[in-house]
Amino acid sequence: MNIILMGLPGAGKGTQAEQIVDTYQVPHISTGDMFRAAMKNETPLGVKAKSYMDKGELVPDEVTNGIVKERLQEADTQKGFLLDGFPRTIAQAEALESILKDLGKKIDAVINIHVDKNILMDRLTGRIICRSCGATYHKLFNPPKVADTCDRCGGHDFYQREDDKPETVENRININLEQTKPLLDFYEARNVLNTVNGEQDIKLVFKDVQTILDK
Repeated sequence: MNIILMGLPGAGKGTQAEQIVDTYQVPHISTGDMFRAAMKNETPLGVKAKSYMDKGELVPDEVTNGIVKERLQEADTQKGFLLDGFPRTIAQAEALESILKDLGKKIDAVINIHVDKNILMDRLTGRIICRSCGATYHKLFNPPKVADTCDRCGGHDFYQREDDKPETVENRININLEQTKPLLDFYEARNVLNTVNGEQDIKLVFKDVQTILDK
């Protein structure tokens, strides 16, 4: 079973990926892991990727696609795989089709975990940190027991990391929305796109994922 997992930041992709891997015994292949392994093993493509990253440049598609192809030829992918973070563009999606065709494989399902943008904002901007002792809380999911008072040290001074500030989070979500829309259309046209409601309880989300994959 060959799966692509999609979803915006904060949609709960990581949690669902873990459960898919455990249940269906397929390797979780993320772009970051692939790059790290190729660089660590000093494969020719890994060395090439490192040379771009060391300069702070984007790794060209031909290098990324080559690393993906190498990874998808490894023995542990014989029963299938879960791709996460690739493809990110239509060019990469077309390259993936070509790679899989060469390997006699195809994508069986694309699972998109959908969560409303406002809910993602609440999830991603809720983290606060105690300035005195570094204890971390979430305004919605893990607030201090007494409002504005740290459980650990009793401090009252909380701050947010730059990454968690609303304007930063909104910008990140908007960029991801822009990148994702063409890919969703691409896979919908190939009748492999399945959208799951990511606003439910985690267990219900996975139940929906299972219903799709068990078909």
